Amino acid sequence: GAGQNALLFVHGWSSDETVWKKQAAELAKSIRVLTVDLPGHGQSDQPEIAYTMDYYARALDTVLQDAGVKAAILVGHSNGTPVIRQFYRRYPAEVRGLIIVDGALRPFGNAEEMEKFIAPLRAPNYAENAGRFIDRMTAPMKDPAERATTKTMMLRTPQRVAVSEMVGILDPALWKTDPIEVPVLIVLAKSPFWTDEYEKFVRGFVPHLQYETLDDVSHFLMLDKPREFNELVLGFLKKNELLKN
Repeated sequence: GAGQNALLFVHGWSSDETVWKKQAAELAKSIRVLTVDLPGHGQSDQPEIAYTMDYYARALDTVLQDAGVKAAILVGHSNGTPVIRQFYRRYPAEVRGLIIVDGALRPFGNAEEMEKFIAPLRAPNYAENAGRFIDRMTAPMKDPAERATTKTMMLRTPQRVAVSEMVGILDPALWKTDPIEVPVLIVLAKSPFWTDEYEKFVRGFVPHLQYETLDDVSHFLMLDKPREFNELVLGFLKKNELLKN
């Protein structure tokens, strides 16, 4: 679609733009929609390079420039969260709002814990180890076909890209709590991980926050409950007058 305003969807770790297949057409009725395969993923090139959040942010800037979009509402799933967070730091004038989908604004563990987590992904039996990790993420999905499709899609990303991105998120600068001044919608899959304390932590530097949790969904909540998710997104866009060009 045309228009200087758009919703830009950013997938997470080892994924591609198809994770938004239940959003793109539906939300395009109300606003211009752009979906993207980050470098190293899906149909995009896979250069021999460090896959940092900064590198991804620059790639997104190119996408918006090419599309003629002045400022967008960025939607990040999972590890798309530090990507859109970094984009906001680099290009604040290009961001009208942020939507975070089951992604965190602080690290999951310290460097040592993260390294322990990454080690199996560096191993020669990557597909097996990554497969187990993906199985845990997709286990709550009700539709076995969707679960299988998601796993196949994620395992298509080259090991070197998947590992490089995991190393990229160890950068402490990504997790600073500099304020986010634009409207933010956070939609999370209900889990013990997302505590009241976490919500309070986020509210400390995100003043314009709508914080939602969905029950009975997997990490890919936008695939599990697309209607509810799309309604939350539209409601947020309307409430903050983000549908207008």
